[in-house]
Amino acid sequence: MLAALAQSRKALPECLPNPPVGCAIVYGQEMVAQGYTQAPGKHHAEADALKQIQDKAFHLLKMYVTLEPCSFHGRTPACALAIAEDFQIHEIYVSILDPDPRNNGQGLDILRKAGKIVNVGLCANEVNAFLNQYLLKL
Repeated sequence: MLAALAQSRKALPECLPNPPVGCAIVYGQEMVAQGYTQAPGKHHAEADALKQIQDKAFHLLKMYVTLEPCSFHGRTPACALAIAEDFQIHEIYVSILDPDPRNNGQGLDILRKAGKIVNVGLCANEVNAFLNQYLLKL
């Protein structure tokens, strides 16, 4: 998760007003992809990382993402749906939930319904200390 947090920092300032999210994908003990949120309308962190593993024969990958994947379609498609449909991703570690009312647990629900193993809270203090100021809270 700390690698995903390092990716988050690379997103600034181009990603704003979106939160600077980072993602890392691991196969066994090897990092196979990393990504961060791009400028509005371009890839979110998860999509940025997923495009790096397209057409590769991985299975049982673990994804680490600093913020709950989005469950709604805005300027970009829902990341939770893309992950749910990706047969290579088996387990997802999410550091913190997205308090945006359009998400707020719905991204995790999509992943669980797709049969993914979902873990929440890894490095939550470290990630929250960085991300909190960028999160939409209503």
